[in-house]
Amino acid sequence: MLHLTQTQRLQQKLSPAQVQYLKILQLPVLQLEQKIKDELEMNPLLEEGVDLQEEQEERMELEQRDDDAETPAEQERSNGDEEYLDKEIRENSDEEYSWEEFFENNEGSSSVNQYYDGDDEREIPTPARVTLREELVDQVHMLDLDEWQLLLADAIIWNIDDDGYLHAHFAEIVRDVNMQVTHSITLDEAETVLARIQRLEPPGIAARDLRECLLIQLDVLPNTSTARIVAMRILREAWEHFEKKHFDRIRQELHISEDMLKKAFQVIKSLNPKPGDGESIDSVNYIIPDFFVARDDGEFVITLNERGVPPLRVNKAYKNMLLHQRKKLNSETRHFLRQKMEAAKWFIQSIHQRRQTMLAVMSTIIEKQKAWFEHGKGHLRPLIYKDIADEIGMDISTISRVVNGKYAQTEWGVYELRYYFSEGISTDSGEEVANKEVKAIIKGIIDEENPKKPLSDQALTKILQEKGFNIARRTVAKYREAMGIPVSRLRKRLV
Repeated sequence: MLHLTQTQRLQQKLSPAQVQYLKILQLPVLQLEQKIKDELEMNPLLEEGVDLQEEQEERMELEQRDDDAETPAEQERSNGDEEYLDKEIRENSDEEYSWEEFFENNEGSSSVNQYYDGDDEREIPTPARVTLREELVDQVHMLDLDEWQLLLADAIIWNIDDDGYLHAHFAEIVRDVNMQVTHSITLDEAETVLARIQRLEPPGIAARDLRECLLIQLDVLPNTSTARIVAMRILREAWEHFEKKHFDRIRQELHISEDMLKKAFQVIKSLNPKPGDGESIDSVNYIIPDFFVARDDGEFVITLNERGVPPLRVNKAYKNMLLHQRKKLNSETRHFLRQKMEAAKWFIQSIHQRRQTMLAVMSTIIEKQKAWFEHGKGHLRPLIYKDIADEIGMDISTISRVVNGKYAQTEWGVYELRYYFSEGISTDSGEEVANKEVKAIIKGIIDEENPKKPLSDQALTKILQEKGFNIARRTVAKYREAMGIPVSRLRKRLV
């Protein structure tokens, strides 16, 4: 039985041009340059702009040629090429072109069907290199090991984590290797092989915990000083006190002087707690500023970094082919030219719109944070995305796209645009101060504290309140943790 129903829905949809603009808006300058290169390769109707004088000469030559060849009706039509072309595309879009085809097309800028999902991110290719694991395998094969020892050594090496530690259960590794060899490897035999690996370069690799890692490095040190011997005693006999930095208890249990304790700690501090750290890094990210901010006679001048962004234009030859020779073209060719023409126009428009939006956002940031741009750190004001959005009449999501991943080069250094945004904290005078400034104050207090008696979070809160900041202890703890500063107990140092 047939049932008919009627529903009413309100939906918000983005046109392909809007999607194109949103994707391009959030691209940093290096990714934008690569995006333009890709688009130039994929779209034959898009090309880099030429010199204005040369372009003017070409336009005059083309107009003269058209005047000689075209009928009066054609001349009237050519006077409004842009309007005519737009009309042609609109009138024939249902016949030979659809949005579905635009979304499904995998070429050029027409391959966008959703918000930015990271597909356009590209990393700089890295040169081939020998990994730490491969270096360890080479070192192992230079040792005089039996076949079963080599198999076990390989299994250990390929179970080492990126930080250089062997977190996998050692007995399980041995059991897996025993299934491949006729010799039944005991745990004692396996420990002997592991000990030889741990003393390869870098020493301490494949350690199962921090204590073992540090002890191995102390064991292979060439010097036999008293400080080294005391350091090994500290790690073996007073590990719990060492972790908690209970210096007085270490001195009492080991019967050593404060001076010797300091020397032993200097030896331990020279060791590497993560022997494999950094070996898994595949690339180095370089910051290229998207804006240059300078002062000229007291006024701030904003320059968008577009050194590698070429001017773009629609290819005139293809454009004239579609305008004046369309009757000679078959349906498939007209469809292709219309599609690429529209993609090229959208792409060029998106680039221009991106430039205007970014300059508007950066100008407003400077206006809101003028004191910081004039005087530097210590003058940051509370600012949120909504403040900028309300000022320039844009959506908060647009501001977020502009800010994220973009950098500005100022006379005070290179800063990410997100740096200028932070919530405010009230002072006794009623003034709002950015929380980044409060964090800087907390760090300054900690840097000047007595290393033997570090300040607790409660003590930090009291000092801040004396300075006029209405802040709770849990907020101080949150800011301290956000800056990567440990609790007072772990900040205790020997001086």
